[in-house]
Amino acid sequence: MSEPKKFTIEERVRWGDVDAARIIFYGAYIRFFEIAETELFRAAGMDYGVMFDKADVWLPRVHLECDFHNAARLDDLLEVSVYVARIGRSSMRLNFEVRRKGEEALIATAHFVLAAVKRDTFETVPVPQELRDRLAPYTVRQETE
Repeated sequence: MSEPKKFTIEERVRWGDVDAARIIFYGAYIRFFEIAETELFRAAGMDYGVMFDKADVWLPRVHLECDFHNAARLDDLLEVSVYVARIGRSSMRLNFEVRRKGEEALIATAHFVLAAVKRDTFETVPVPQELRDRLAPYTVRQETE
């Protein structure tokens, strides 16, 4: 099985992201992950505004897990990479890797689980096929029923 493409953004650690020691506050990572997630979907041609209207679904995050390996500091330029670890029947898992630009050492790793739900009822529905197709280059594994 081939390695999926990773989609990567660059984002600077800002004053509002750090604590008094000028080290990134753990909760600030969510902003970085959300930017990477949004831009991954845009790069795949399914930006959220269009996808949500077209497919009539939401993709709420139902699980978030993060491990911290090294400290990021004020003004560090981070590379946040994201790829789809798996797409199941009605959910998907996005994996994230955070590094300082130009360095190999991991600062943080994380994953989100997103559930596909109908917009008006929040009833679980299958992940739309068009979304599966467009995310395929960034996906490790797809499962079907």
